[in-house]
Amino acid sequence: MAAYLSLLDPAALLRACPGGIAQGLIWGVMALGVYFTFRILDLADLTVDGSFATGGAVCIMLIAGGMNPELALVICTLTGAVAGVITGLLHTKLGIPAILAGILTQISLYSINLNIMGKANQAINAGAVKLRITSNAMFLGRTIGLTAFCCLILMIILYCYLGTENGCAFRATGNNAAMSRAQGINVDREKIIGLALSNGLVALSGGMLSQFQGFADVNMGRGAIVIGLAAVIIGEVLGELIVGKRINYFLRLVFTVIGSIVYYLVYVLVLWLKFPANDMKLLTAIVVAIFLAVPYLQKQSKSSFRHAGKRARKEQKAGEQ
Repeated sequence: MAAYLSLLDPAALLRACPGGIAQGLIWGVMALGVYFTFRILDLADLTVDGSFATGGAVCIMLIAGGMNPELALVICTLTGAVAGVITGLLHTKLGIPAILAGILTQISLYSINLNIMGKANQAINAGAVKLRITSNAMFLGRTIGLTAFCCLILMIILYCYLGTENGCAFRATGNNAAMSRAQGINVDREKIIGLALSNGLVALSGGMLSQFQGFADVNMGRGAIVIGLAAVIIGEVLGELIVGKRINYFLRLVFTVIGSIVYYLVYVLVLWLKFPANDMKLLTAIVVAIFLAVPYLQKQSKSSFRHAGKRARKEQKAGEQ
């Protein structure tokens, strides 16, 4: 045990934290997209794993072709939105269940991504291209500030959208699609818009990550949906613990990004503890399961007969006094 502890360097953990925060903010953009489909639209969209890689592939190839990195992010966002529209059309117009429609689009995007890049991965010469989002330690502070600013702007835009008439229709569709249809809301249109918006954000995150690491890989989106769900769940648990019932939609979006940062800081901590890299997916599943179980266990403890009995005894003692 002493030998193991001697291998752990606290200074190395502190040095790794800024990189974890930067990645958490980048993946936080993707988590915002997952939140829209998973929580607001109430759809299980598995397009995410494919559209994330598509965003990275499109961004890297455009930058390699000489395009401005910021403009490349805009185009990769639009590309992801198109992927979401395809999933939406498969689901709404062809009657394919949402989860299967997402899987079909995800599988298709794997081949599309290979065709975009020409091979399994592509890199750019970071020294020849001026990237504002980079893993270079000298500019990591700027990267964190820029990605945090992007997250803030996106959260404000999304929050304002949810307050519009179309945003209310969007929320109503996720809450009760049958009732929304009875009220004259075009449910199919709202689902397509939601999926396009979600996958646009996911692809934007993929493009940002490809700039951060300097390359894109056809498998870079594998497991992205799990990371997105982990961020959403962690954010919800933290939000309810800190804010309670006063939490609104904007704070939910904020805590979704915070959940992504927490997830990556946990990731950094696990790597610092010298856990095998092959076990990271298992550890991710355990973390998500724990955070999923916390709200349920809290609710069960508050509504249990044992808790009710204790409360009744306390009230009885108070009455006697």
